[in-house]
Amino acid sequence: MNPDQKHPQQKENLTIENLSQAVFIVNRHAKTAINPKFLYKLKQESLKRLIEEGKAKKVGLHFSENPRNSQQQSDCLVECGRYFFHIPPAKADFTNLPHLGKLDGQVRNPKTIMSLNTAKAILQSYTGIMEHEDSPRPQRKTGRTYQKPVFKKLGERY
Repeated sequence: MNPDQKHPQQKENLTIENLSQAVFIVNRHAKTAINPKFLYKLKQESLKRLIEEGKAKKVGLHFSENPRNSQQQSDCLVECGRYFFHIPPAKADFTNLPHLGKLDGQVRNPKTIMSLNTAKAILQSYTGIMEHEDSPRPQRKTGRTYQKPVFKKLGERY
């Protein structure tokens, strides 16, 4: 089945507002997903394309809330419609963009109601990136079988 036939309204939904809402939903779900790699890739590629097309712009750099192995790390702040996102900075961003210091906890993105499947479909039709069904998914540890607990009566020994 052609992806355009599956979601015929998708082509009209590629407005800046819908794309930024879809990125917001994908980003929100990626933070708690078991395997967030694809969702973060979808977010980053979508924002990269939006920046290239002039529909989003890099605003500046923020100190990261959760630096990896260093004391300090910066993230690039991107404005897309009414939404703000963080992406990893490029080398040129450190010379071209102002550093905004610490992240302001008062600034919030608007509330959005959209399902993850709809958001993924919008961004996949926009970027052309598809999630492969054969991609490795986290496997449960096997080898140990479940053993029912044994309860003893009060005062009784095994």
